Amino acid sequence: MGYAIALVFGYLLGSIPFGLLITRAAGLGDVRNIGSGNIGATNVLRTGNKGLAAATLLLDALKGTAAVLIAGHFLPDFGLLAGFGAFLGHLFPVWLGFKGGKGVATYLGVLLGLAWQGMLVFAVVWLAMAFLFRYSSLAALAAAVIVPIALYLITTPQIAGLFAVMSLIVIIRHHANISRLLAGTEGRIGAKG
Repeated sequence: MGYAIALVFGYLLGSIPFGLLITRAAGLGDVRNIGSGNIGATNVLRTGNKGLAAATLLLDALKGTAAVLIAGHFLPDFGLLAGFGAFLGHLFPVWLGFKGGKGVATYLGVLLGLAWQGMLVFAVVWLAMAFLFRYSSLAALAAAVIVPIALYLITTPQIAGLFAVMSLIVIIRHHANISRLLAGTEGRIGAKG
C-alpha cells in the first residue's frame, strides 16, 4: 500500500503544470497556444521572458526532487517510486488531459534527489554537446543516453534501471525533435525565429 501511495503522491506533485501557471500569472495567457504547445521551460522561453522560463525549469525540477526526498524519508524505495511518479505526472498531468511536457527538467530533479552525481554527468554531457553542435534537443538526448550508464557505475542497479526507463521515455517524447534533427530543420541554440 505504501508503494502505491508513494507513486500516486509523486504523480500528483509532478502533475502541477508550473509553466502554465507561471505564464498565466504573468498575464501571458496559455503557454500551450504558442510554439510547440508544450508546458515546459523551453516553450515558456518562447514567450520571450527568460525569467519565467528559468522559474519554470527550476520548479519543474524541484517537484521531482521534492517527491524523492519526501517519500524517501519514509523508505528509500518510496523515493524511487515517487520520483518516477513525478516524472510521469509531468509528462501526463491529470489536470491537462494527460498532455504535459517532455520531462527533462523533472528528470533532472529526480536525478538530484536520488544521485546528484548523475546530475553533474548530465550537465557536462549537455554542455559539451550544446557547445559542439548548438542543438538543445541533441544535447538532452545525448545526456539521457549517458546518464544511466554512468549511474550503473556509480550507484545502485535500481537507480540505474529507473533512469534507463526514464531516459527511454525522454527519447520517445523527443520524437519530433529527432525527426527535425535528421531532416536538418531543428532550431539551433541562439538562432532567431
